[in-house]
Formats: sequence, structure tokens, C-alpha cells
Amino acid sequence: MELFTIRRRSNWADTAELEAAAAKSSAEGEKMSDEVRWIRSYVVEETDGRLGTLCVYEATSPEAIRRHAGNTGMSADEITKVADTVVVREDPVTV
Repeated sequence: MELFTIRRRSNWADTAELEAAAAKSSAEGEKMSDEVRWIRSYVVEETDGRLGTLCVYEATSPEAIRRHAGNTGMSADEITKVADTVVVREDPVTV
């Protein structure tokens, strides 16, 4: 598998919607575990006030990510293959 980032823009009105989508995504990911693996997501406040995410996934291909997104009812607005990782500091425990 290769590492990808997925940008999902303005998908959720609030954290309750986001949590429901995350649960659905996790369940679908278990069914597709040989093709897609969710690593982490950063939740962002969009300019329209809605929530979006920047997600990090391992996947066999962008198409597998699109199938996973489609099966969960989420967008995958941008899928980009990660070329390398530079860690200056670990992620903070609380944001």
C-alpha cells in the first residue's frame, strides 16, 4: 500500500455529523482492509462554517479510496499521493 492524503471540503455541519461519518468510514474500512486503511484525520473549520477534513490513508490506489468514500457517502475532493514525510514535532495531544 501507498500513503495518500484526502481532502474532504465542507462535508459536515457539526461534530455529530462528522462522528457519524467517521463510524461509517471505520466500518467500511474493515470490509476493505486489504485495499484501504485510515491512519488519521485533521478536522478543519471551513470558510463557510462547516467542517472538512484532511485525512491520511494507506491504500492500494486512488480508485480504492474513491470506492471507500462512495460506500460511506463522503466526498474525496482531492486525493494526493504522499512523496515523503517530514516530522518537525509530534502532533500535539490536544488541539
